[in-house]
Amino acid sequence: MSFGRVIRIVATVALIALLLPYLLTPLYLVMRPVSTPMLWRYVTFQPVTRIYRPLDDIAAVLPRTVIASEDANFCRHRGIDWRGLREILREAEDLDDLRGGSTITQQTAKNLFLWQGRSYIRKVLEYPLAMWMDLILGKRRVMEIYLNVAEWGPRGQFGAEAGARRAFNKSAADLDAREAALMAAMLPNPRRRDAQKPGPSVRRLAGIYQRRAGTAGLDACLKRPARVFRWLKSPSARAILPL
Repeated sequence: MSFGRVIRIVATVALIALLLPYLLTPLYLVMRPVSTPMLWRYVTFQPVTRIYRPLDDIAAVLPRTVIASEDANFCRHRGIDWRGLREILREAEDLDDLRGGSTITQQTAKNLFLWQGRSYIRKVLEYPLAMWMDLILGKRRVMEIYLNVAEWGPRGQFGAEAGARRAFNKSAADLDAREAALMAAMLPNPRRRDAQKPGPSVRRLAGIYQRRAGTAGLDACLKRPARVFRWLKSPSARAILPL
């Protein structure tokens, strides 16, 4: 095989790898995706616990508190918080300081399609992918996927349902404000931060996040449009749909 042919094959494989996330994203409007950390645990025969829950079956206080802790501008940006990123870049001394610039959409893109760890290359790949996911999936779906693929336990507990059952022996639908704040405080390091047995730092963070979660309109983009529900209850909807 000639050197030129090898280069073409490598280039083709690289192009497919770059395009695949963009092709898969529309499918995740209806499919229930798994994350790259979950896949890694599967292929290395490590335990994985994940019970998928639609956003409507998760206590509303949890996504609101996660927004308060991870991405306060989630409802206002389009996948990338450019204003917040500029502020962080002005203050950052190295790559370790840039995590604060990752939106929930970026973290979802990383969890679904990219690798863990800190890398400028991964950051560059995250940006257009996060904007694409925000455009195609919308805020509610991005949040639903994020809550179901985020790691919430030290032994392969993925998603809010598995995390809530482990930490509080209850469903994610039944979390109260304090419990939601403790779960939010576990992110992004569920192996060192434990909502089940929170240390002083986790309790302190949870208190901060619980207060922030009281901000009005923080999760406004997650609400279902009222006009849709009004139409579903109308005589015209009942004549069309088998409700």
